[in-house]
Amino acid sequence: MGELEVKKIALVTGAARGIGLATTKRFLEEGWIVIMVDWDSTELEKAVKPLSNSNVLAITADISKQDDVRDIINQTKTQYGQLDALVNNAGVADFGPIEETTYERWRDVMATNLDGTFLMTQEAIALLKVNSGAIVNIASISGLRGSTLRTAYGTSKAAVIQLSLQQAVELGEFGIRVNSICPGPVRTKLAMAVHTKEIIDAYHDAIPLNRYGNEDEIANAIYFLCSDQASYITGQVLAVDGGFEATGVGLPALRT
Repeated sequence: MGELEVKKIALVTGAARGIGLATTKRFLEEGWIVIMVDWDSTELEKAVKPLSNSNVLAITADISKQDDVRDIINQTKTQYGQLDALVNNAGVADFGPIEETTYERWRDVMATNLDGTFLMTQEAIALLKVNSGAIVNIASISGLRGSTLRTAYGTSKAAVIQLSLQQAVELGEFGIRVNSICPGPVRTKLAMAVHTKEIIDAYHDAIPLNRYGNEDEIANAIYFLCSDQASYITGQVLAVDGGFEATGVGLPALRT
């Protein structure tokens, strides 16, 4: 008899909804075991229930807290002894004018988006070394181009991009690959609840593909970068944005 196949293990933060949940489902489709992490226990329970899958481990935790992060990785180590992919997806979106962005709001965004990504990666390195795992950090198009109302959010995501480059350079010697993905406007329930028709139309005009992305399209890119198909890709920043970042300062009205 041949050796039993050892399943690969992925850990996804912010897994209870949106891109995180779509990414979880993508890994499950490929036969991976997924550790779903989210601070919202109610939403996490709702997300896990329909999956009805023994390949899921749900952990309620706040990645901005170092003790929680240590607990997440300790549970992973105890349960599986390895980690093949870490997807740092959890994030806080807080939009507002610079003058109204208090230090408390600034720190709240940085604590999750930047500090949490740093803490999760640092704590997971030993487990990722076991099988030369992959890390994908979810940044944002707001980390690549300036915009109004995103002083804290955009800065945090730009920092995540730079952090990813630092991680890729330093962890490459262990075979650990690190890349970041910058989603553009994505048709999530949250976005559709707060984006007016005027905003939606403006985005459609500014994006070469003339539409929002969807969660599955982002999840496909995340899975690819975590898979063996991307075995020689590290230190890269991939904008999954319908061409939004490529438009620069061009005006839709000037299109021929």
